[in-house]
Amino acid sequence: LTGLGTLHPDSEDIKGDVEHLLELGLKGVKLHPDIQAFKIDDYRCLKIYEECEKQGLKILMHTGDNRYDYSNPNRLLPILEIYKNLTVIGAHMGGWSIWEEAAEAYAGIPNFYVDCSSSFPYLDKETATKIIRKYGADRVLFGTDYPMWSPKSEMEYFLSLPLDESEFSSILNMNAIKLFNLEEII
Repeated sequence: LTGLGTLHPDSEDIKGDVEHLLELGLKGVKLHPDIQAFKIDDYRCLKIYEECEKQGLKILMHTGDNRYDYSNPNRLLPILEIYKNLTVIGAHMGGWSIWEEAAEAYAGIPNFYVDCSSSFPYLDKETATKIIRKYGADRVLFGTDYPMWSPKSEMEYFLSLPLDESEFSSILNMNAIKLFNLEEII
């Protein structure tokens, strides 16, 4: 397993928090703006992005929600443009409940990846496949958002998609190995 830490923009010592994550051997940061109650383009978040970019830490971020506007594309696109060396993984295919809108907004952005957590129960197979191919299989990571969803059910659904072996391999392991520099661990 490869662990991620978390940060919050209200911290008085973001730099120290990042250093602590690195000391623990964590490979990235998980942000959940909807639960942590901050907008991702809030000025207080800029120090998080600066430090993560500087240290090469990836950010897995809850993205999208048609009920809130904490993490929708209008807020994340400017961050991705400013912090070009910061890698962000948009959870939930880049936009929970706004999957297709998110794919249109983010496809082709070089420092943006997605995971597929908390998406399959809401997407038919044709739409899920279309979204994966819109991003490109080399930009998608398998995710279950456990304990919300059954990893077994998520895997069964994923393996039933009409993807080829190369796409399955990329999404299930090669992308994570590359993104988190896991070659040294294998």
